[in-house]
Formats: sequence, C-alpha cells, structure tokens
Amino acid sequence: MARPSGTKQRIQAVARELFVAQGIKNTSLRQISDRLGITKPALYYHFASRDELVRSIVTPLIEDTEAFLAATTGRTPGNARRILEDYFDLLWRHRDVLTMIISDPSTLATLELADRAFQWRRELITLLLGASPDPAARIHATVALGGMSDCAVEYAEMPLETVKPAAVNAALAALRTRKPAQGAVA
Repeated sequence: MARPSGTKQRIQAVARELFVAQGIKNTSLRQISDRLGITKPALYYHFASRDELVRSIVTPLIEDTEAFLAATTGRTPGNARRILEDYFDLLWRHRDVLTMIISDPSTLATLELADRAFQWRRELITLLLGASPDPAARIHATVALGGMSDCAVEYAEMPLETVKPAAVNAALAALRTRKPAQGAVA
C-alpha cells in the first residue's frame, strides 16, 4: 500500500495534469479520484477542497520564487544575462503551474497571489536595473520578464535548449532596445 505522502503526490500529479488540460474550474474532484482509481472520500482525506489541492500544487512555485529573490536580495544590479537565465530556469521548472494560473487567472485571487506576483516583478526589475529606473526602462523590463514567462508556457513542449536561449536573448534585447526619452542625451 502506498504511503500517504505517495498518495498525495499522485493526487497532485493527476490534478496538475487535468488542471492544465481542461482548467481548474472545469476539473472536478470526482474526475481526479476516478482517474486515480480512488474514492472521493479518500481524496478528501488528503485535500479538504479543490482550493487546498490547487494551493498545494502552486506552493512550490511560490516558495522557489521567494527563495530565488531572497538569494538575490542585496546584490547590486547587473549581469542581466545570468539573472534572466536563472529566472527562466525557475519559470521552466514550474511551467505547468504557470499554465494553470494563466488559464484560470482567478487562481491568483483565490490564492492571494496577484499582489505577490507584482511585488516579485518589481524586485526582479530592481535587480536588473537598480532602485530608480526611468519609466521606459521599467516598461522594457516588464516586457522582458513577461515575455519569458509567456515563452515558458507557450513553448513548454519544445526542448529547453531551444526555448531558453531564444527567450533570454529576446529579454535582453527588450532591455537594451530602449531609446532615450525625448530631449535626453543618449
């Protein structure tokens, strides 16, 4: 008989697969239990609700992002390529969870992630550009980071070796193609 933690992991794996394929709202706990060959009460033994199950799947992304940012806190801005490569690796590891969130944005509200996600983006921009970048630079960094996230989701079935260099190079190009504000010295 499988240990409870093994059962929890199997439930999470099947739920993640179904959530990605058909969306969180369109996936019932009955579908998950049927796919696993367990009763719905057995599923409830491990997860009291669908929200709790979703939270358990999203939590590793949250923890990894916060650990990534904590490890970079206090660093002086710079080495954008390395920061973007490391960040892309994080996104790639969690691309299925990102797909779940993008396909059902209400997940952000349910898990109270929206404000956190914007804070993460601001911290990454500070890491890339320093504490007081001009508005145009912030916009370019937002495009760069958002584009990398989109690439991790949109091209999830392609090999990492294909997606990562193209996504990182495109993000770097977005950071570097910024034109000086009108009247500013280039």
